[in-house]
Amino acid sequence: MKIYESTVFAIGDLVPAFREQGMLVFFGANAPEELHDFCILHNVDHQEDELKAGDIVSLDDSSYEVLAVGDVANENLMNLGHLNLKANGLTDAELPGDVNIAVQELPEINIGTKISITRSK
Repeated sequence: MKIYESTVFAIGDLVPAFREQGMLVFFGANAPEELHDFCILHNVDHQEDELKAGDIVSLDDSSYEVLAVGDVANENLMNLGHLNLKANGLTDAELPGDVNIAVQELPEINIGTKISITRSK
C-alpha cells in the first residue's frame, strides 16, 4: 500500500553536509525561505494513512525500513511535507519529528528524485 509519494524539485546548498551526518530534511513546496538552504523541497503527488515503524521509505532505487517515528512526524509529513529522515539506527525517536532508519550511507538526492513510502501489510 502506498502511503506517500512525491518528487524533489529543489535542493538546498547545505543538504550534502546534512547527508554526511546521516540526515535528510525534506519539506513541501510551501517551506519558509529561511529553511531552503538545508532542505530538500518536493511536490506531494500522493498522501494517505500514517507512517509507522516497519514501513519502507524509498528514494529512487534505495529503500530503507522505518525503525521509529516521532510523535509529530506524521502530522509534519501530512501537513507540511516535512520529513526528518535520520540514519541513526535508533528504535525510539530522539525528537518528535524524527523518522529513524538503520545506520547507513544515505543516497545523493537530485532534482527529480522520487520519494515514496509504502507498507507491505
